[in-house]
Amino acid sequence: MQVTLIWATLAAILTLAVYSFLYKDNPFYKFAEHLVVGVSAAYYLVIYYYNFIDPNVISPIFKLEFGGAPIRILGMQWWMALIPGLLGLLLYARFFPKIGWVSRWALGIYVGGYSGLEIAPVMQARVLDQIRGGSLPLVVPHDPSTSFTNILLVVGLLGTLTYFFFSLKHKGVLGVLARIGIVYIMVGFGASFGYTVMSRISLLIGRVDFLRQVADSWIQWLAT
Repeated sequence: MQVTLIWATLAAILTLAVYSFLYKDNPFYKFAEHLVVGVSAAYYLVIYYYNFIDPNVISPIFKLEFGGAPIRILGMQWWMALIPGLLGLLLYARFFPKIGWVSRWALGIYVGGYSGLEIAPVMQARVLDQIRGGSLPLVVPHDPSTSFTNILLVVGLLGTLTYFFFSLKHKGVLGVLARIGIVYIMVGFGASFGYTVMSRISLLIGRVDFLRQVADSWIQWLAT
């Protein structure tokens, strides 16, 4: 029996164990669930260590090198590696009740620093680009299809924003725009849900086809 067939069979058994939850909760499903969680945690632990912790903290501090070049113990690059490492260790202080408050320092620095770094990119991607994308010409000469598309987009944008504008009652023109916004929102939710269902069905088809391939491999092996 080929080694690949053994591993494929094991994967098929785990797949059936996961799908057994469709009948009811059972020990086979729990075993597969715990196995996936444990293996995933171990896998990501190794990935994070060799991709982030070792090159950014362990190597610069204990091997006295940064980016492959030797450094001085008291040089600026030393502190650039030491400070993030210490902040990371402070996060684990929350497991000790007496000094758990120390972890808030590191958490506050991480949250504040990340927020400061992300303000400009988020404003560019989620505000400025959205405003620029919504500023479309309603009439494009000699291109009625583009004009119609732009009108739909602008009306949908105004209607959706109006629906979430609660300072005034949705009456008159505001009420009409708000109802149009509801239609656009429902269409968006429906499309998103449909895409999610299609992707899950695609995954199911892939696993069923995998089970069929494993069964065919077993039949061919037994026939030889």
